[in-house]
Amino acid sequence: MRVVVTGAAGFIGGHVAEAMADAGHEVLAVDALHRSAAPDVARDTWAHLADRAGVALVETDLATDDLTKLAEADAVVHLAGRPGVRTSWGAGAAVAERDNVTATRRLLDACRAVAPGRRPRVVIASSSSVYGSADARPHREDDPPRPASPYATTKVAVERLAARAAEEGLRTVILRYFSVYGPRQRPDMAFHRFIEAARDGRPLPVFGDGGQSRAFTHVADVTTATLAAATTDLPPGTVFNVGHPESVTVRDAIALLAGLLDVRPLVHEHAPAAGDAARTWADTTKAGRLLGWSARIGLAEGLPDQVRWHRDRTEPVA
Repeated sequence: MRVVVTGAAGFIGGHVAEAMADAGHEVLAVDALHRSAAPDVARDTWAHLADRAGVALVETDLATDDLTKLAEADAVVHLAGRPGVRTSWGAGAAVAERDNVTATRRLLDACRAVAPGRRPRVVIASSSSVYGSADARPHREDDPPRPASPYATTKVAVERLAARAAEEGLRTVILRYFSVYGPRQRPDMAFHRFIEAARDGRPLPVFGDGGQSRAFTHVADVTTATLAAATTDLPPGTVFNVGHPESVTVRDAIALLAGLLDVRPLVHEHAPAAGDAARTWADTTKAGRLLGWSARIGLAEGLPDQVRWHRDRTEPVA
């Protein structure tokens, strides 16, 4: 199968591109490195993909370049976009609109322009942030959106574009990712910041009091769900939660990290960030029923993978 992976130099995109190639698919990895939110990690991932059999690389800006060739595939896994709730305020709102909404609209238009019998299946990354905070139960896919940040608003707009494309005959699938962590996580994300601060003996920067909780989901589980969505026949416009069913507090996650790193962490509390959910919590019943997928890796089992990656990046090989 010919697969296009956009955002392939990104955190999730790099893992998905590798896994697609390992599964025997012909992969076209697409990214715009000059617009990366984490350029150092992106360059490392891009260089790693360049050495992989079955992977071809192309640098393309989805918001401006001709996307005709990208639509000539069996599946397009659209993971490119501007991440981050906190950076989407002020001037960041226009950046998120460009890289999320405009880019997705142009990519969907290119796929719709293909003859009906040859149009690709399109898997689109969304986010748990479209829900806002969970209350007494985990969020289900039919819950109404309650975006609380410009970033979340762009993801709601992306989902509406995908739903409209599905009504017009394009086989779209939407994946709402929940708090992904693991090797190659971006430097702005919580565990990356916590691990680096703890290893350097610096205070761990926490927004709020640490009582907020997240459905922390290992990138390997996210990758498995994404491959399943790209290779399974599904009703157009299907939406899935992709998250671990357990919601863990940031405070408890820090305690786990402290044990792994053998440190006594000093936490520096900052004011809660605008738009951050108090709790994310995923009901993945639908993914289990239609994809045969559920998250397998708990936080206690998954965090050592990320800690090991941080150590491997900075410690010399003996």
